[in-house]
Amino acid sequence: MEIRVLTYFLAIAQEENMTKAANLLHVTQPTLSRQMMQLEDELGVKLFVRHNHSIALTQQGQLLKRRAQELLQLEEKTRNELAASSLLSGQINIGSGEYASSSYLTDIMASFQDEYPEVTFHLFTGNSDDIKDQLEQGLLDIGFLLEPVNVNRYEYIRLPFKEQWGVIVPDDSPLANQSSIKPQNLAGIPLVFTSRTMLVDEIKNWLGDIADHVSISCYGNLSYNLAMYTKSRQGVFINIGKHQIYPDMTFIPLAPKLESGLLFAWKKNQTMPILTNTFIDYLKKYVNSISDDKL
Repeated sequence: MEIRVLTYFLAIAQEENMTKAANLLHVTQPTLSRQMMQLEDELGVKLFVRHNHSIALTQQGQLLKRRAQELLQLEEKTRNELAASSLLSGQINIGSGEYASSSYLTDIMASFQDEYPEVTFHLFTGNSDDIKDQLEQGLLDIGFLLEPVNVNRYEYIRLPFKEQWGVIVPDDSPLANQSSIKPQNLAGIPLVFTSRTMLVDEIKNWLGDIADHVSISCYGNLSYNLAMYTKSRQGVFINIGKHQIYPDMTFIPLAPKLESGLLFAWKKNQTMPILTNTFIDYLKKYVNSISDDKL
């Protein structure tokens, strides 16, 4: 499969029309149709369901669409790395969740750019599972991950701070005036929290015997959407949310206290571009200086 042909395929998938895609790509419609027929022959599968005025993807076509998007992102990332002629230019791809400690990441990025002003960053936001997937695919260079997380395949450096867990509720919730939330306060109340299995297990361990008496109304991977869902429904959002200010909502810490560590991680035994290695060294020094100050 050629990159050019995959680009053609994605244009058709986007436009759902061969003629519109051909116009977008500045090729003739017969040329585009012939390329797609050759692609189907090469792969041995049917990629399209053709209607009178539109085209839909088959199940195999949907799979190729996802993989083609990943391949084109990886191709662009590789081009950017090869085009970086010195430490003073290039792109670093970082994945991060939404944490109170995210300010340390952005401070490091800003400080690094002060030294290397032609460096650009691409910041991907998601939970730690999303970020690890992107790291494995080679689409991200570094991940800022919330523990617990399996880092057997990674090198990492841990921040000397932890994120505090609590509940986020509307200001008019009966729980809003509590100074802390105990497991028994949540019995019989619908809960909203992360879709990460390892964190769900942590929360269930904290709930103890009450875990059998709670229901989950919604899982998700981005806290703002989950907070807005909580605001529009009866229930509570369990999250590391003390730093996040949502309109007309209150954060209340859990008791006993529940905390999670944070770390920067990158793949082991992987040849990194000089720029990425330089940033990792800079990152290590920055985090170590924070640790020394804390001591």
